[in-house]
Amino acid sequence: MARDQGAYLRRIADDELDQLLGSLPAIALEGAKAVGKTATALRRAGTIRALDDPATREIVAADPSRVVSGETPILIDEWQRIPESWDLVRRAVDAGAEPGSFVLTGSATPSADTHSGAGRIVRLRMRPMTLAERGFETPSVGLNDLLRSDRRPVEGHSTFTLQEYAAAISNSGFPGLRGLEGRALRAQLDGYLDRIIDRDFAEMGLPVRNPAGLRRWMTAYAAATATAASYETIRDASTAGEHEKPAKTTVMPYRDILERLWILDPVPAWLPTRNHIARLGAAPKHHLVDPALAARLLGADVEALVEGRALERPIARDTTLLGQLFESLAALTIRVCAQAAEASVRHLRTHSGDHEIDFIVERGDHRVVAIEAKLARTPDERSVRHLEWLRGRIGDDLLDAVILTTGSDAYRREDGVAVVPLALLGP
Repeated sequence: MARDQGAYLRRIADDELDQLLGSLPAIALEGAKAVGKTATALRRAGTIRALDDPATREIVAADPSRVVSGETPILIDEWQRIPESWDLVRRAVDAGAEPGSFVLTGSATPSADTHSGAGRIVRLRMRPMTLAERGFETPSVGLNDLLRSDRRPVEGHSTFTLQEYAAAISNSGFPGLRGLEGRALRAQLDGYLDRIIDRDFAEMGLPVRNPAGLRRWMTAYAAATATAASYETIRDASTAGEHEKPAKTTVMPYRDILERLWILDPVPAWLPTRNHIARLGAAPKHHLVDPALAARLLGADVEALVEGRALERPIARDTTLLGQLFESLAALTIRVCAQAAEASVRHLRTHSGDHEIDFIVERGDHRVVAIEAKLARTPDERSVRHLEWLRGRIGDDLLDAVILTTGSDAYRREDGVAVVPLALLGP
């Protein structure tokens, strides 16, 4: 039975937004369409300027000052529809706007030049809902605690099953899709993808002449989830069987626009400022903003993921698709929690490929927590090999080492590595 979409579920970004609005005059809440930016901002708005409404845009065009006038906080929703609104807010801040005056939401980085807003408008990224935000389990292990230097005990019990992890991947973290399943869910995900191709690209100034080609590229990118495959590999995979390969000038705008729409969410490579490790790779690991989009592009439902059913993947991998998407679900959770802890998230891979670690969460002082995501109930000794290697390389700069699993219990191994079911990880 489908879940009831129900009332608003508080987001981790709510706490961040409350902290910042108490001290800063303008916050830009950014992220892909449907991640919940407007719903979160509306809970604080005294005045609403919805710039995706043609009537509102016409009024603001006639009298631009209206966009920054009214009871505060003033919500300027989809500000990129009138890029000048950014500069109006910036000037209002320069003129002495009080803390909590403006919240801007945007689901795209506009092509028109705008002032950076540095020092005036603080950007806050919003992503789809983590497992903790969806209310499946009560988190018992906080990333903020792992980022301390005291290696606290970890504990907690999860009843989340492998089937439920697969369902969490397929069902999406977009708040508006809560409660949907089956054909209705598939239709919504297809509609989301179609809108990107048919409308969003054109609104960003690049009408798509070959919609099927763009969708194939996105499917190839989805197949590269959790890998550092080159963009040439993705391009070739999207044009398999075609004698004439499209030029870079044809396919690279796909990546650029999708990043500006916040649809691509790659994890950059970790390049430590201290000279601990030589010859690290610099390529990002590929992820879509929501693993449900990758699953849908590849035609994988819950049963196909759990059963490991053979699916045609443009880019072959030794690991299962469920393993790739589990890592992508982990990436979503870690990044949302790391942002709340004012930490950055990257991945580690040596040039030779001898050592790889899925996530390096780095504090401002450059000390890190290393995290591996393993589609297993209990990690084996191979699971900790790269973590132990990193510990030998960076010593006390390694604050903690963690393996995220699909198991039931959170605990510390005798070697100090924390084992945490993904469903129990929170901020």
